Amino acid sequence: MQIAERTVATFHYTLTDDAGKVIDSSAGAQPLAYLHGAGNIVPGLEKALEGRSAGDKFDVVVSPEEGYGTPNEMLIQTVPREAFQGVDELEVGMAFQAQTPQGAISVVIAKIEDGMVTVDGNHPLAGQNLHFAIEVVEVRDASVEELAHGHVHGAGGHHH
Repeated sequence: MQIAERTVATFHYTLTDDAGKVIDSSAGAQPLAYLHGAGNIVPGLEKALEGRSAGDKFDVVVSPEEGYGTPNEMLIQTVPREAFQGVDELEVGMAFQAQTPQGAISVVIAKIEDGMVTVDGNHPLAGQNLHFAIEVVEVRDASVEELAHGHVHGAGGHHH
């Protein structure tokens, strides 16, 4: 069976950056399961998986536009240190939830300087090429419930 709309694909992956540094991997863990066509993984990887079958092994490079996007300057803001009331120590790399008119977003401290804190709400991999080494483990038809919910249930998926 080939990966297509209305199928569940399970695969092992290793994700590296342009320098070959491993960012994430399923090695030694459960493979990732996703519902094809539901937007559960980055678009470039989903496109590369289309038509593949169990046992296929391949490498793909996903551009920022087909991955986590290009950095959006509107998601980078500098705020006074006082905006972090109740937090004694701030360090670059710390993550917080920020409230915006569109709802909560995750932000990371990018810089601390002269009583001002620069936070970045872009995905940490925005602007980066994503290098995937993929091994497709299984392809099956999605259940009616999975299709209705828009994600995989059971092993490697969501549990209600």
